Amino acid sequence: MSEILVRTAQLSDLPTLRSFEQGVILAERPFNPLIKNDPVHYYNIEEMIASSHIEIVVAELDGELVGSGYARIENARHYLMHQQHAYLGFMYVKPEHRGKGINQKVIETLKQWAISQNITELRLDVYDENIPAIKAYEKVGFKKHLIAMRLGV
Repeated sequence: MSEILVRTAQLSDLPTLRSFEQGVILAERPFNPLIKNDPVHYYNIEEMIASSHIEIVVAELDGELVGSGYARIENARHYLMHQQHAYLGFMYVKPEHRGKGINQKVIETLKQWAISQNITELRLDVYDENIPAIKAYEKVGFKKHLIAMRLGV
């Protein structure tokens, strides 16, 4: 079996990362009726690559980019025990490569980066109806913590 390589994203990865971004949006549309019609972008990927408080990574399998993710250092609420945490996002694996442990490797790489930045807490958001994503995050140790609710008026 081929080895999964996870590395820091580079500007040369932009076309693939933009494609992955659209994959994230496509996957999230069924869970969020408020996402605007195309064209939609979630991220300023160039800015993320250049930022010192964000680590954006890509996963390679046999030389092909197959996944992505980022960790962004954020200030925690003043009443929490930790001052900062790393927020994970842009978690994407190409559909034909899911179930190969790519997401786990991406998260582990981001976790190690966070530790190197003296961060002790990882956070992420996932739609409550996105059961496959929830199971994938629980598999690497995340626990359900808070439910966000909304009401359109």
